[in-house]
Amino acid sequence: MGKTVLQHTMEAVQGSGLPWHLEDESHPGMGDSIAAAVKKTAQANGWLIMPADLPLIQSSSLAAVAAALMNREVVVPVYRGQRGHPVGFAMGCRQALLDLHGDRGAARVVGAHVAMELPLDDLGCVTDIDTVDDLQVVEQLLHRTTPAMR
Repeated sequence: MGKTVLQHTMEAVQGSGLPWHLEDESHPGMGDSIAAAVKKTAQANGWLIMPADLPLIQSSSLAAVAAALMNREVVVPVYRGQRGHPVGFAMGCRQALLDLHGDRGAARVVGAHVAMELPLDDLGCVTDIDTVDDLQVVEQLLHRTTPAMR
């Protein structure tokens, strides 16, 4: 039996060596989920926020965003011109993240800052799964990787 999308994503998160929190409680919207996760990890120096459906994300991408966050308020990874995840937020963004609610994520927090765009060579930072077709594409890409990369 193969791994779930979440298992692939969590392997990368855990492989990054960074502290992590999975917000798995039900919330009315993405903003509410982010606010709940930040509240539960309020002692953190910053946050890398990402959806759980990024099975191709590389651990090194999470580490790179975290490292870039040391000197910025907001860091957005970019793959071939497309913004992706995880988005990094410094401690100074805590209250704005706690104030999020509804279906909109943290886009307004990103927009309120001069976000650093961090170029990454990681298709996984922009490959989420929203449809059955997306899942089929990801499955094909996962089967092309070597066992050591899974």
